[in-house]
Amino acid sequence: MWTPQNRPKYDRSKLRYPSDLTDEEWAIIAPLIPRAKRGGNKRTVDVRAVLNGVMYILSTGCQWAALPKDLPPRSTVNDYLRRWDADRTLDRLHHALYVQCREQAGREASPTAAIIDSQSVKGAEKGGSASIPWATTQARRSRARSGTSWSTPRAC
Repeated sequence: MWTPQNRPKYDRSKLRYPSDLTDEEWAIIAPLIPRAKRGGNKRTVDVRAVLNGVMYILSTGCQWAALPKDLPPRSTVNDYLRRWDADRTLDRLHHALYVQCREQAGREASPTAAIIDSQSVKGAEKGGSASIPWATTQARRSRARSGTSWSTPRAC
């Protein structure tokens, strides 16, 4: 809630970009980022800067070519974003932050209730797609003569 006590906590005016991670946010996320692969060259890119680039793209909706020059190159940011999506790092980040938010709000880590709307219940009661008559969904064939001519007589 936006109270005078909470406002300073969410003030992002001292950051380079409003989408940049604060030190507290980075402390939560950093352990969830995978380490560099073994056997390869040492990682030379600052992963926090890459994540700031990802957050900039996601928060502004700008084109990759419009990524500011003081962030890592767009190819590097894009490569890490695709890699983290493929190895499910983004899913793990989302889940960890989701659980933390629920616990801070005094709730269970995972929801214990589900909401089902009345349309879903009505469809399930009738049997869903199995109850739809086949004749109404079948493609109807035209009874008109086809424009295709047969050069040989058709056998019946």
